[in-house]
Amino acid sequence: MKNVLSALISLAAAAGFVTAAQAQDAQAGAKKAAMCIGCHGIPGYQASFPEIHKVPMISGQGAKYIASALTAYKKGERKHPSMKAIAASLTEQDMADLGAFYSTQAGPATAESAPAPTPPATVAELLKKGNCASCHGENLNKPIDPSYPKLAGQHADYLFVALKAYQTEGNPQVGRGNAIMAGMAKPFSHAELKQMASYIASLPTDLKTVPESRFR
Repeated sequence: MKNVLSALISLAAAAGFVTAAQAQDAQAGAKKAAMCIGCHGIPGYQASFPEIHKVPMISGQGAKYIASALTAYKKGERKHPSMKAIAASLTEQDMADLGAFYSTQAGPATAESAPAPTPPATVAELLKKGNCASCHGENLNKPIDPSYPKLAGQHADYLFVALKAYQTEGNPQVGRGNAIMAGMAKPFSHAELKQMASYIASLPTDLKTVPESRFR
């Protein structure tokens, strides 16, 4: 009986340790985010290379998506010189910690309560053709897989650049290697991608930019 009780106590202690360690992930991520805040911690900040666009809002994204995106930059599946250099310096644990940190910074709870604007008929057809909701979920804010991004409310110019990247081949500076997204994006013209991006940006969102105190 004593052996059983001892084993149970040990298991409970171990479980408590794991929970505490997991709870520290976001705190660890906060300490590792210094390389991120220079772009993602400044509201309205624009990247200037390879293309000019607002950097994406990542506060409020899912933790697994952030880690997945960083992994793709590190492997070269997503091409972007600055992001590749940053991701190359990160371990898997670093990426998980950063994801945990940014996932805790969701915006005001408007995505659940605010009604989504009805898209124009032309845009509704484009979204249906792209089958966007099948992966990115209701109002494009509830991905069916945690490694997929929330799209709702993201900057329109960033969404347009990201969608174009899935159409791009053979460019060492620009491009994204994802067969599913490439199959979705390639049938559309740039004008159609812009229409979709503009509507998606208007949707209620969990995403935001959290200013770092030194930039306020």
